[in-house]
Amino acid sequence: MKWRRLGDTGPELSRVGFGAWAIGGPWRFGWGSVDDDESVAAIRHAVELGVNWIDTAAVYGLGHSEEVVGSAIAPYRAGEDVFVFTKCGRRWEGRPDGVIENDLRPESIREECERSLRRLGVERIDLYQFHWPDWMTGTELEDSWAGMVGLVEQGKARWIGVANFDVDQLGRCEELSHVASVQPPLSLLTRGARTTVLPWAAQHGTGAIVYSPMASGLLTGGFDRDRIAQLDTSDWRRGSQQFSEPELGRNLDLVERLRPIAARLGATLPELTVGWTLAQTGVTAAIVGARLPRHVDGWVGASELELSPDVLTEIDQAVTASGAGTDDPPQPPPHVLAAAGRRMEDE
Repeated sequence: MKWRRLGDTGPELSRVGFGAWAIGGPWRFGWGSVDDDESVAAIRHAVELGVNWIDTAAVYGLGHSEEVVGSAIAPYRAGEDVFVFTKCGRRWEGRPDGVIENDLRPESIREECERSLRRLGVERIDLYQFHWPDWMTGTELEDSWAGMVGLVEQGKARWIGVANFDVDQLGRCEELSHVASVQPPLSLLTRGARTTVLPWAAQHGTGAIVYSPMASGLLTGGFDRDRIAQLDTSDWRRGSQQFSEPELGRNLDLVERLRPIAARLGATLPELTVGWTLAQTGVTAAIVGARLPRHVDGWVGASELELSPDVLTEIDQAVTASGAGTDDPPQPPPHVLAAAGRRMEDE
């Protein structure tokens, strides 16, 4: 397992980390049914193979993902054998059923932190992150970030970071206190972070852990139209544009163009696609999801896969030929913006 330091101040991380979104089980933005025992086994298998960090969020499974992560890490020393990363700011408690809203008020951040500590069974969260910007409560970003700084001062968080922030938002946080990490989406289908957030992170000594490097499974080579049509009704991907035409056809074409490249390198498609993200300037590590131990086996080798300039050029050519994906800056998904719009209309 190869390692990289998270920015100037963070820990040494394995180049791939375990992403725990899917193990949250069925909920509005879930991945369908899961078996908690298999999820625990998958996490422990990853740790045994050298993965030393897990990324989750309070909202995944409405708290259930954190509970499963807590069970999985019980045999290990949290903060030493394995680092635990989680996120706050997507609240469902006290809202109508199925409604999730962005809330980064300082008092909400403190409340979420206490609940996450209990679910995870730890005394301190290694990396605590804003999940999304707060467009809903009218809270100044500087006040929100000051709340996170307070958690570090109280010993409840070790490092603090953000996910899904743009360069302007990152700069406002950095002026108050150092942003240890940023978490943007990055894959062969969502490439915009390369010209926006990643250069900012490199300039400011901020680590970058990228998410969805396999495009929510689409780039694993395990999907065709029939399998997508049979996705569980509770699987959020049924409504994703990337899994729907016209984007789907271009995306599947890209997968077929990548297959011979992976085969020639003796790599799996997940290793190749995750390895591409790790080869991008400014990337510290990639978050990769799994629900079964064998899923981990499919991508863990990306940590040691080194892609030559010629191979990277060949991959770029495959992307161009397929017409898949976008180089536009990352944008919030429609459901996040729609929720923000409803709140503003109500006010």
